[in-house]
Amino acid sequence: MHVDMDAFFVSVELRTRPELVGRPVIVGFPGERSVVLSGSYEARAFGVKSAMPMAVAMRMCPQAVVIEPRHKLYYEVSAQLMAIFESVTDLVEPLSVDEAFLDVTGALRRLGPPRGIGELIRRRVAAELGITSSVGIAETKFVAKIASTRCKPDGLLMIGPDQTVAYLHSLPVGALWGVGAKTADVLANMGIRTVADVAATPVATLKRTLGATGEHVHNLSWGIDARPVTPTRLEKSIGAEETFAVDTADDALLHREILRLAHRTAGRLRSAGMVARTVALKLRFADFSTITRSRTVQTPVDSAQLIYAVALQLLESVGERPMTVRLVGVRAEQLEDAARTSLQLSFDRRDDNWRAAEQVLDQVTRKFGNKSVLPARLMEPDAGGEPAS
Repeated sequence: MHVDMDAFFVSVELRTRPELVGRPVIVGFPGERSVVLSGSYEARAFGVKSAMPMAVAMRMCPQAVVIEPRHKLYYEVSAQLMAIFESVTDLVEPLSVDEAFLDVTGALRRLGPPRGIGELIRRRVAAELGITSSVGIAETKFVAKIASTRCKPDGLLMIGPDQTVAYLHSLPVGALWGVGAKTADVLANMGIRTVADVAATPVATLKRTLGATGEHVHNLSWGIDARPVTPTRLEKSIGAEETFAVDTADDALLHREILRLAHRTAGRLRSAGMVARTVALKLRFADFSTITRSRTVQTPVDSAQLIYAVALQLLESVGERPMTVRLVGVRAEQLEDAARTSLQLSFDRRDDNWRAAEQVLDQVTRKFGNKSVLPARLMEPDAGGEPAS
């Protein structure tokens, strides 16, 4: 089965903002060049979509309430969600913070038929986390994902083995994985507009038009998807990025933003109980060209100051930048479970002092909120341009 939360970030926020239930709500930073992270279904009715520029979303739905994201909270709820899944079956394959594939074959004798297991998961998610979910059940990952999408929000759809082909053949060709807008246009020029049309087209014809993807698309049109649910428990990376309101060449501004992103990344690492062996820096320039630089460190890190120091080295390694910077990102990669990793004490006592200070900062943040205590360099300036006192 495929289990997916409904408007996850918004749903988590509405738990403490019940007065906003039923209203258009957008989670994202209000800046002109920020993007929508999540929108309520009321906002989506106006055309608002995830990853849409915030400026466009606000033109479409000017009455929307904008809530700044709290990534640490979302990861905490995600961990609780995955724990619910793993209490049902060991075969859980997370796709993101709010969705996963589950193979429940081994749970049938213990918990009953698939539909009952799906309803059990939905009840537990609602009761324990206070949010709604949608569940798709089928013999394959591909069809289960289609089912969860088609029953949103707050629904369950089970497509049995004897229903699979007929159900798929009732859908437009865009429902197939690998068929985006451009591929759909190519197929439409061939008179192929539905999944049934794909199924009726010879594989050789599809391969001539789509290359190796042709056989894959044809198999999906008949419900053939042999991929198993592959359990994964650790994220491959954790990071944060920010788009500037105005493209910048200012080193001081870049350094300040990298420090902010290092703190966001380190906080999420510690919240997830992870450390990183590699730090990566991402730069997107004014012409939208993007470069990344990364460095593997000798000792795994979860400290913002250590991540910041490596990120600055990576920035210097870029040399003279060809143009102004539009976006900067910091990412921690090659993650390991902190509980199973020995953090070697540094010969520089300042490293350990920073780690201890940030752990205290985590405790203060949990009690008083994200902006209670910040490094002095990250305090918002007042109207005169000086840091707030």
